Amino acid sequence: MLRKLLIGTALASGLAFAAHAEDVKEVQMLHWWTSGGEAAALNVLKQDLAKEGYAWKDVPVAGGGGDAAMTALKAMVAAGNYPTASQMLGYTVLDYAAAGVMGDLTETAKKEGWDKSVPAALQKFSVYDGKWVAAPVNVHSVNWLWINKAVMDKIGGTEPKTFDDFVALLDKAKAAGVVPLALGGQNWQEATMFDSVVLSTGGPEFYKKAMNDLDDASLKSDTMKKSFDNLAKLVTYVDPNFSGRDWNLATAMVIKGDALVQVMGDWAKGEFHAANKTPGTDFLCYRFPGTDGSVIYNSDMFGMFNVPDDRKAAQVALATATLSKSFQSAFNVVKGSVPARTDVPDTDFDACGKKGIADLKKANEGGTLFGSLAQGYGAPPAVANAYKDVVSKFVHGQIKTSDEAVTELVKAIDDAK
Repeated sequence: MLRKLLIGTALASGLAFAAHAEDVKEVQMLHWWTSGGEAAALNVLKQDLAKEGYAWKDVPVAGGGGDAAMTALKAMVAAGNYPTASQMLGYTVLDYAAAGVMGDLTETAKKEGWDKSVPAALQKFSVYDGKWVAAPVNVHSVNWLWINKAVMDKIGGTEPKTFDDFVALLDKAKAAGVVPLALGGQNWQEATMFDSVVLSTGGPEFYKKAMNDLDDASLKSDTMKKSFDNLAKLVTYVDPNFSGRDWNLATAMVIKGDALVQVMGDWAKGEFHAANKTPGTDFLCYRFPGTDGSVIYNSDMFGMFNVPDDRKAAQVALATATLSKSFQSAFNVVKGSVPARTDVPDTDFDACGKKGIADLKKANEGGTLFGSLAQGYGAPPAVANAYKDVVSKFVHGQIKTSDEAVTELVKAIDDAK
């Protein structure tokens, strides 16, 4: 258990830092934002804090899914070497909170009115036992298509509204000699795409039952088998060199026109933004066919650790800056995501950002805002990892049929619970 591993170090580090001198004017941040668009977005926060006199100390760990970063974080915390904050995803925040090593931002949260402006879906993961332990940075959604407009025009394509439409569009790209679907063969990327396939195949109610409630009948159903069949169909449109490719390199294929489309979370838009590309002119953003009206979300959060007293002022400054309206707008414009608070105007956002904000509001109000299983918001990490593993084995041919995939998925999830 994480709690057993960490509780001793929590006590040790607390004693070690009981005495302190003046406040440390430095923010130490562990994160996996290392691509061009991500680094540009993070620079917005660095500049905001620099204005308040805080130096920034990066602890970057490359790897788009964050798995390597979380391994590094566990080692740091076990050694009693807590960062000021760490980029984290939902259930991981709750795990560390349960282990008793997170700080308390409640006073800052009350002062800034976070409870009124942050959606309840995010508060579920940023508040533990009545205390704010993390600052939500954004809301990402994963059920997007990112399309090169020049290639789309060349093949005479139009927005696909159904899965069959999507397959027909991919066929057009293939016939034109363009890689139809840009994908990185890493388990989190494959599972992120499968999130959208499941929602498209089964609809909102099915997605919730299978991917959030982990309903046994839904996981074993013909609809889930059909979802794996649809995933297998999509994989036939991927180039043979996809295995191990980083997500941003897949995005670059679309930006350059070497591929037509990528199915990826809206952090991909940050790469288009960094390449000075404009939606509607250079690229197109559509919801994954059959999922319009629903949002599969994840949220980057800055988990705040129980740091020594001389580092708490820096932590409060970081949390306050992160959820300020100005930062929420400026950061998410660059990152590709939408604000983690609902009272930020969409004025500075491009067409894709405005659609993202409107979609989030509609899904939040309509009960179709669902946690991404692949991205750490559908179920606890052990279940998410089991899910990613099965999907990846299916994509890479280690699991041969959709019947086998469903059997393996049910078993893996049961074992991980």
